[in-house]
Amino acid sequence: MSWRQRQARIPLPSVPACLPGIRAIWPSCAWPRRRPAGANRWGRPQAYGSIVAQVAEVSLGPDKAVRVHRVVCAIDCGMPVNPNLIRQQMESAIVFGLSAALFEEITIVDGQVQQKTFGDFPVIFMNNCPAIETYIMPSRQHPQGVGEPGTPPIAPAVANAVFALTGQRLRALPLKLA
Repeated sequence: MSWRQRQARIPLPSVPACLPGIRAIWPSCAWPRRRPAGANRWGRPQAYGSIVAQVAEVSLGPDKAVRVHRVVCAIDCGMPVNPNLIRQQMESAIVFGLSAALFEEITIVDGQVQQKTFGDFPVIFMNNCPAIETYIMPSRQHPQGVGEPGTPPIAPAVANAVFALTGQRLRALPLKLA
């Protein structure tokens, strides 16, 4: 048995803590049935004391480009001191993560990085931005971080949705079908 297989069998004590967030977004994601227009799958990290679960609804364009139509996000960040700020942080983190997951690529030719400035890195604009719904879990725990936890789960959520739609695993960023 490899180290990775052993790690996969270790029970994660934090998993039960994410269940309220997953239950909050479950009705929104039409799980587990397949939808003709796309597929929903989720990603869940724990960072800075907060737990975030996200579901992405995707489809493929005629050129096999991944298009994200909707993201549903649940965050348990302890006591929500400023819910509007938490919602804004989750939305901006999702857009930032989607830009990296779908577009941003560093290419090297003859030992030279081809991207010189931020202008060479495409980002998601309003016309490509998905609808984003954020659910903030009620809690009496101490407030935790909300700046970064929204970014990590979006790439796995989109990659899992693409897998559910096509049966093809995408294991490198940016997410592109062969």
